[in-house]
Amino acid sequence: MTSSLLRQVDRLQPSQPSQDGDGVKIKRIHDFGGGLDPFLMLDELGSDRPDDYIGGFPPHPHRGIQTLTYVIHGGLTHEDHLGHSSTINAGDAQWMHTGRGIIHSEMPLTDRHGLHAFQLWLNLAASEKMSPADYRDVRSNEMSRLSIDGAELIALGGRWTRNDGETVVGPLDALAGSGCVAHVNLAAGSELVLQTDAPTLLAYVFEGELAVGDARVPAGHLARLTEGDLLALTSPAGGQALLLAGTPHREPVAHYGPFVMNSQAELQQALHDYRDGTFTG
Repeated sequence: MTSSLLRQVDRLQPSQPSQDGDGVKIKRIHDFGGGLDPFLMLDELGSDRPDDYIGGFPPHPHRGIQTLTYVIHGGLTHEDHLGHSSTINAGDAQWMHTGRGIIHSEMPLTDRHGLHAFQLWLNLAASEKMSPADYRDVRSNEMSRLSIDGAELIALGGRWTRNDGETVVGPLDALAGSGCVAHVNLAAGSELVLQTDAPTLLAYVFEGELAVGDARVPAGHLARLTEGDLLALTSPAGGQALLLAGTPHREPVAHYGPFVMNSQAELQQALHDYRDGTFTG
């Protein structure tokens, strides 16, 4: 019988203040050099001041990625050139496969807590970058949950297994790079141990503080985990995090604004297609 190996923090990356869209203030973590492969970027939108986000994200293009947007408080209304129009609220998520091209907008809504949401960029494999665009939203009540002694895992996508063997599968089943995404909420003094040998495993703490393996990870930091097959999370005072797991593409990455391709020539083609009106054709 092989012994289990506890995964430890290999790199800790703090989020950086930034803004996007029409002046929306965000906290951003990005790595287009392969350090988070197959993930590219994670934005946290969070404020109780409407001026920080009310301008939203007017119509803009994407090519070569998937996006996953998840709302903690408030909401977002999505519209795109394919005719999709929907609003997600607290606990809901929306997934967008941009493929060869999509033009969309996201406009924020508020509740009594303001707005708190995340957008994750996942890189598409070279073979998928020019595939047809697609969109899907998922409601909170469609998401599977693992709960034990004050610790809860909400599975947005992929398979998640507790160390006692109990498994849940999130409804988003087509995430790039065999991606898995979950929201973890630990009450003070609780613990969650997961079985996961995914080549890429990341934890972004956004509230309180979590002990990830033997390291303490404060809010606003992304932890990249070492190889292994067990992930242990504890929190003496309580905390929340997003967990991201996947399989690297290990392909060249060329990035310019909303486009992520494999070469500069492909980026130039994306810009040309957008300017001449053939971007989504």
